[in-house]
Amino acid sequence: MKLRRSSFCVFLGFLVLFLSAPSMAKFVVEKNSLTVTSPDNIKGTHDSAIGNFGIPQYGGSMAGNVVYPKDNKKGCKEFDESGISFKSKPGALPTIVLLDRGNCFFALKVWNAQKAGASAVLVADDIEEKLITMDTPEEDGSSAKYIENITIPSALIEKSFGGKLKDAISNGDMVNVNLDWREAVPHPDDRVEYELWTNSNDECGVKCDMLMEFVKDFKGAAQILEKGGYTQFTPHYITWYCPQAFTLSKQCKSQCINHGRYCAPDPEQDFSTGYDGKDVVIENLRQLCVFKVANETKKPWVWWDYVTDFQIRCPMKEKKYNKKCADAVIESLGLDIKKIERCMGDPNNDAENPVLKEEQDAQVGKGSRGDVTILPTLVVNNRQYRGKLEKGAVMKAICAGFEETTEPAICLSSDVETNECLENNGGCWQDKSANITACKDTFRGRVCECPLVDGVQFKGDGYTTCAASGPGRCKINNGGCWHEARNGHAYSACLDDGGVKCKCPAGFKGDGVKNCEDIDECREKKACQCPECSCKNTWGSYDCTCSGDLLYIRDHDTCISKTARQEGRSAWTVFWVILVGLVMAAAGAYLLYKYRIRSYMDSEIRAIMAQYMPLDSQSEVVNHANDERA
Repeated sequence: MKLRRSSFCVFLGFLVLFLSAPSMAKFVVEKNSLTVTSPDNIKGTHDSAIGNFGIPQYGGSMAGNVVYPKDNKKGCKEFDESGISFKSKPGALPTIVLLDRGNCFFALKVWNAQKAGASAVLVADDIEEKLITMDTPEEDGSSAKYIENITIPSALIEKSFGGKLKDAISNGDMVNVNLDWREAVPHPDDRVEYELWTNSNDECGVKCDMLMEFVKDFKGAAQILEKGGYTQFTPHYITWYCPQAFTLSKQCKSQCINHGRYCAPDPEQDFSTGYDGKDVVIENLRQLCVFKVANETKKPWVWWDYVTDFQIRCPMKEKKYNKKCADAVIESLGLDIKKIERCMGDPNNDAENPVLKEEQDAQVGKGSRGDVTILPTLVVNNRQYRGKLEKGAVMKAICAGFEETTEPAICLSSDVETNECLENNGGCWQDKSANITACKDTFRGRVCECPLVDGVQFKGDGYTTCAASGPGRCKINNGGCWHEARNGHAYSACLDDGGVKCKCPAGFKGDGVKNCEDIDECREKKACQCPECSCKNTWGSYDCTCSGDLLYIRDHDTCISKTARQEGRSAWTVFWVILVGLVMAAAGAYLLYKYRIRSYMDSEIRAIMAQYMPLDSQSEVVNHANDERA
């Protein structure tokens, strides 16, 4: 009987892995919380097992209305054939479809419900047992098409809980539930630690193609996170080993290294052609050592460059999956080939390889994490990721691992936005005239936060009010205050003094926000009260004229004659002339005084100096020091 090589190695691997350590082996079902919010008689919180396909909303939640179809209850046929649609009407809650387990693959049920408009799917177990993980079938050409396109979340629920939901629906009750993934990934601090259990094999079918595509797509985001110190990434590789009784068999020799200690399935699942399993193990080991050497140089993100370049330059189909091609990739990235070779060791030694031994130990679950048995597997903060291995979905899971408010900017990019702001502005405040909104999409769902616009911070609850505050606020839509332009003049109730109040300008009254009405100063007798005055109201002001040959003085609200005004001007002119004359006389007297003092001081100084030394212009002074009469 001809034995398929992959089946042989997988069988031996799992047999040895689980039977050799029964006390440690365990598979953990990753769950999310499901809360029934109505009807009252079944309210409560239950566990649901996250499906290992589709896109779970890690870090977020979904409220919806549960629907149990009257026909096609197991969802194995397309619902369009029965004329059933699960599309939600505008303004209604999303539709969460409840289906029964059995008769077809889990993924096919979800796919059929998704095509009919479902937002999520709950599968009720058909036997009373502990929850299991819904996984994808062995992918072939037909199943791969729909598995790849499943984008909604799904979960398995217990049979008894499913029965309660069905009974409530059959009684005509509206069953509303809330699916919550916010605690599906621990988020203790501002750094996320995650692992990718992967494989260098590129000939294992649809899953290998999916893995290769994911690594290429996710490389940029992974390197940004790692370079910024936001994450700590570690790659891992699954290996199995042959029982001692089979180490000399042809199968183990071709699929294993180090005398049967580290094995991998045959890439082509055929003993007679192509590459062997041991070729895959050696390349896996090389990729592990690439990471270790790159990590020693403080550049662990180079692993992503090596893996993607190796996939492109050294594919199995082109017979380039070998050491020569790998060394060329290593050299192009500036890594030390000799260090990598020392790390790898000799695959022919009958001894443990420290690097691969560490990998086998890491496969066994520790703490809250179960054994790694599904390839590929992503582990985020020691919790196994469930769902489609796709850039946007994985980014949501990683971003959910950050403590709230510590997420890096990449977590708020378009790849992980929920787009809830597109419908009804997410229920948040907005100013349509200024095109400003408090709604912001994040991977955890929309948040209503007053925005920062051109350096001006808006303040408020984000739901009903947001008001500009601080200097410069009047530049943005007049700070939300009343404003109007008329007769070439602009009027605004906004005060750019750092506050947030709106106050009508002089000549107006109102709340300053919605309206400011012109004050009729004439009618309200607030101006032009002098007997000779004549008042006329204008928008925002008033005009006051005086009868006869009189002039109006606004500051004093009075009228004066033009002659009095001219006389006043003449009196002021005389006053200024006299004042200027006095100033000039004082200045002249001061200068004369300074000149007289300076002349007197100069003559005194000359007289004093003449007693001690004759000046050039002075005759010799008689010296009486030697006079005999003295």
